[in-house]
Amino acid sequence: MRTSSTEQIDSAKVAGRASAEAAVAAASIQDGTLTTPPDLTAAAFFDVDNTMMMGASLFHFARGLAARKFFNAGDLAGFAWQQLKFRIGGRENPQDIQASRELALSFVAGRSVEELVNLSEEIYDELMADRIWAGTRALAQMHLDAGQRVWLVTATPVELASIIARRLGLTGALGTVSESENGHYTGRLVGEMLHGRAKAHAVRAIAASEGLDLRRCTAYSDSANDIPMLSVVGTAVAVNPDQRLREIARARGWEVRDFRTGRKAVRIGLNSMLGAGAAAGAVAAGLAYRRRDRS
Repeated sequence: MRTSSTEQIDSAKVAGRASAEAAVAAASIQDGTLTTPPDLTAAAFFDVDNTMMMGASLFHFARGLAARKFFNAGDLAGFAWQQLKFRIGGRENPQDIQASRELALSFVAGRSVEELVNLSEEIYDELMADRIWAGTRALAQMHLDAGQRVWLVTATPVELASIIARRLGLTGALGTVSESENGHYTGRLVGEMLHGRAKAHAVRAIAASEGLDLRRCTAYSDSANDIPMLSVVGTAVAVNPDQRLREIARARGWEVRDFRTGRKAVRIGLNSMLGAGAAAGAVAAGLAYRRRDRS
């Protein structure tokens, strides 16, 4: 069934609002209450994959699951190849996005929220903590020191995103929200993955909720896919940008920060090809493999 552009926009809005609500709730639970900073109307929004973290957070999560025998390396490599084709081609294929979404949903369906959170805590320590870009972390701290709230904005599940934010001492995270009932995932998303337009809707929603003036806010990303988010704030910064974003940043007068150097840039560039869509598929495929193995 072909989805109309109106339905896609509505789905993005639903995803954005749900992400903002989940982010505020998680931040409030973390601190007992969502602390009001000295600067009431300014905030910073950071993409995660290859902006705050080297490579794709969901791919690192998938690696952690593979180490726990949830699935094998072949499953992981197959879905990584899908994302590699996208990064080389520079365009997203709607069919691939839909396939990744369906696989991501099959990953969480029937599993407990607590299990995902516990696994995320362990895998962050093992595979993600040492992959935070020091330069981007310093930028986030600059906003915190100025009394501003700092939010991550990512297609990664909000549970994992919130853990990353908490470990970095940030305010919270806007991420993809999966529906749950009685502590278990239903296999349905609330809206869609937090990607593209959905990120922009999430930023607008949390700005409305928290009384932020978007003209005083700053957004950071490495990808041209995040142009909608970068365009809704007063200050946009391209961090470790892909070629298209670098060109757009130059044309629009946006600041560019690149923390990649020499051989590290090549290595991280390859890792960044393993993006959120393919990583989500890899996780899902692995858990499907696990279920087949048990049957």
